[in-house]
Amino acid sequence: MYDLLIKDCLLATPQGNSAKKGADFGEILVQPHVNIGISGGRITYIGAETPAAAQVVDAGGRLVTPGLVDCHTHLVFGGSRQNELALKLAGKDYLEILAAGGGILSTVAATRAADFDELYSRASGFLDDMLRHGTTTVEAKSGYGLDCDNEIKQLEVAKKLNENHRVDVVSTFMAAHAIPAEHKANPDVYVGLVADTAIPAVAEKGLAEFCDIFCEKGVFDLAQSRRVLEAAKKAGMGVKIHANEINNLGGAILAAGLGATSAEHLIASNELDMEALASAGVVAVLLPTTSFYLGKDYADAAKMLEKGVAIAIGSDFNPGSSPNFNLQLSMTIACLKYRLNPAQVLTAATLNSACAINRGETKGSIEHGKDADLVIWNCPDLDYLFYRFGNNQAHKVIKNGEVIEV
Repeated sequence: MYDLLIKDCLLATPQGNSAKKGADFGEILVQPHVNIGISGGRITYIGAETPAAAQVVDAGGRLVTPGLVDCHTHLVFGGSRQNELALKLAGKDYLEILAAGGGILSTVAATRAADFDELYSRASGFLDDMLRHGTTTVEAKSGYGLDCDNEIKQLEVAKKLNENHRVDVVSTFMAAHAIPAEHKANPDVYVGLVADTAIPAVAEKGLAEFCDIFCEKGVFDLAQSRRVLEAAKKAGMGVKIHANEINNLGGAILAAGLGATSAEHLIASNELDMEALASAGVVAVLLPTTSFYLGKDYADAAKMLEKGVAIAIGSDFNPGSSPNFNLQLSMTIACLKYRLNPAQVLTAATLNSACAINRGETKGSIEHGKDADLVIWNCPDLDYLFYRFGNNQAHKVIKNGEVIEV
């Protein structure tokens, strides 16, 4: 007997454990009237039979997909930055706001002032809402402490959330998110502290699986980025990089050379960057709601696809440039602005996103043996999931075999 049976599903899922690219990117399994059996939090049956189960959920022919995987968030932070909206509308760009002490530095001040319990409670609430919208796994970057103690505080919050919350939280250390005000005159000193002190401390405590850096004009240059990421690799962390978001400093090429798990944003990338990412097997994490909210250009997903790059999609949830944790919205914008079809976007937000955080073996598809993370949507087919936007289309979320009422 199964623990849970989900009856009469319109199944739509990518398949496999590795990131899809090229012609395989849009190849998904779509099958009506499927029953899914779950035991011990894992998928153990997929077929037309109706075996006995302790609990039965009738999907009623609704669309059922893997749980969404948000592979790029800045989940743990203090404060808010709604005051920057007026600045953006007045024409101030991201780097201008940062240079004036706003942006990330504003959030740093609020995060430093918040204690563990405040940060935990707030981030837990965000995860509750994400789960109700169908996101079952998230990556959480630090980067709002910008000193060893406060960065570790953020990572300890993320670790506790992963232990206590239904949503799986994968932690990324990102002290190199901005140059703190106290090191503005000599950023290399801060880079040295991150590389030589903070990274070993985080690695010793086992607080982060990955390390990320913002390689951008006015933030960290290519040499500084290399120093931090090489230190992270030496400490046993996987590496990621915010690359080519506004200016192309060579971050994508660096990601390829270091064998990064992923490179993120990539709006200013050229064909040579894309070819390097494809050759090195680096997942390109694209963030459409960031471009939408900032009114900026979108990454050239079509050219990346042509060059054989594996594409994932995240929300970039953060208080400044993408205050949105609804991955459904990111997926619809990806369809409209990247010109990716629904099957491609589903793959990008499930299997490829799982691979961008090294979870492709267990998450991102509905297959025998994988974690029972699924979403039953209020949708008659896959196209409808992207056609409607602005409301939560999740009907029920299944997390590790547990039914979450939306």
